[in-house]
Amino acid sequence: MAECRGFVCEYCSFSIGAWADGNPYYIDEMGKKQYAYHPQRELELCIGNDSPYLCLDCGKQTMIDSRSPDERCGECESTNMVGLFHLGGRPCPACRIGLFCVDPKIIGIS
Repeated sequence: MAECRGFVCEYCSFSIGAWADGNPYYIDEMGKKQYAYHPQRELELCIGNDSPYLCLDCGKQTMIDSRSPDERCGECESTNMVGLFHLGGRPCPACRIGLFCVDPKIIGIS
């Protein structure tokens, strides 16, 4: 099972949703990345995970591969990155004033 959480800035209401399990993948016979999600049987083949991160400097979302973790923003090269599922208490890059808190209206389980 996977959990979804929503985060909202307490000041400007900028919001983001995130799944706990990211995007697990395996490499197919052609050498290409294939994503597998619950409840697919292919999850057993997964060897890595692309997880969504947010740059706290410029606000760009970037996928970071667990097999080659380069935790720099693809837009501004900042290393001030945080996984989307762990945004609680982090500063909002949209307004630069508020902090993210869990939005109780955006919760899900798959």
